[in-house]
Amino acid sequence: MERSAALGGLQPNYLLCPSRRRPSSPPLNSLPLPFADNTLSSLNFKLQKRFPLASRNVQAASSLFKRDAILSDTYSETAELVDMDWDNLGFAFLPTDYMYIMKCARGGDFSKGELQRFGNIEMNPSAGVLNYGQGLFEGLKAYRTKDGNILLFRPEENAIRMRQGAERMCMPSPTVEQFVEAVKATVLANKRWVPPPGKGSLYIRPLLMGSGAVLGLAPAPEYTFLIYVSPVGNYFKEGVAPIHLIVEHELHRATPGGTGGVKTIGNYAAVLKAQSAAKARGYSDVLYLDCVNKRYLEEVSSCNIFVVKDNVISTPAIKGTILPGITRKSIIDVARSQGFQVEERPVAVDELLDADEVFCTGTAVVVSPVGSITYLGKRVSYKNEGIGEVSQKLYSVLTRLQMGLIEDKMDWTVELR
Repeated sequence: MERSAALGGLQPNYLLCPSRRRPSSPPLNSLPLPFADNTLSSLNFKLQKRFPLASRNVQAASSLFKRDAILSDTYSETAELVDMDWDNLGFAFLPTDYMYIMKCARGGDFSKGELQRFGNIEMNPSAGVLNYGQGLFEGLKAYRTKDGNILLFRPEENAIRMRQGAERMCMPSPTVEQFVEAVKATVLANKRWVPPPGKGSLYIRPLLMGSGAVLGLAPAPEYTFLIYVSPVGNYFKEGVAPIHLIVEHELHRATPGGTGGVKTIGNYAAVLKAQSAAKARGYSDVLYLDCVNKRYLEEVSSCNIFVVKDNVISTPAIKGTILPGITRKSIIDVARSQGFQVEERPVAVDELLDADEVFCTGTAVVVSPVGSITYLGKRVSYKNEGIGEVSQKLYSVLTRLQMGLIEDKMDWTVELR
């Protein structure tokens, strides 16, 4: 587990960029230094309106006025928690304080990253991501521990997956180290938005997109790497309660040789039609089949699927049409460490009909038990539509590890203090 202060090792090219200024305010880096006492005093009220930080951190916020100030340990000691109803936190976007931006040209390398005040971004209408969908995203979470520290869960795995996806999409990508350091900086800059222990998590969304203008079909000439965050609760409205799925046998999420195995933005727009229809009929989500045989399980709209029978856990093998989920990978390791037999293989839809238990995994859902699945008009229920013993056990072990409640023998968590 990483014990050092996360921001202490950042290089000087990670700047705090106060680009989101109100027109009536002077540029932050143009104010004279050092401040006279009365000047600093008069700025306190303005800072609290402009920077939603707690009063005891006004001094830390005033350090942002230094020209091109690099992130420091002082800044990592962020304010008290945001005053909000943490008990009713859902899975919906909430704007926070800062976002991280880094750019590079095609064929170049990402170098200078900046933290900016969270806000809208400008983009050319001819940007590659807008016209040809040249974009990827990742998703990971930060958890607050009982001792007040913050844990990230396997951020290097997200970095590796983004690099693999970028290669498929003809895009440059940050190095693993750049990705992880950028995530750390963004989380610490928004530390006050990390929910209290047991109340949720801080969802972290890294984006990689072709931001340069391109008219003909070709890779964009410029790329932007951006990270924003939002506090979240449960992904499904049911929470940890069982969800109800319908098997889709006409529409398909991915095809062999396509991009189903990478986290490109187009994969998710393709599921909206079937998902919307399913939700209108009272289902939680859609389970997709392979497009060749139309009988093998692939994945749910945004998560992987597992089937339990006689203490054997089976999940569809990763062969290019299924996203290699990091939670999926982690659950397989956790399950094996708990004595379960896990098989990665083609799983026929017929196996759902007599399964003992079914559950889904993903960054957003973590582990979500399935109460029922409907296939060709036939509804199959599991455990009286309750939470199965296997999914309950795996959920408990993984979430306790993510929140620092048990020893991390896997060396998966990264601690920020």
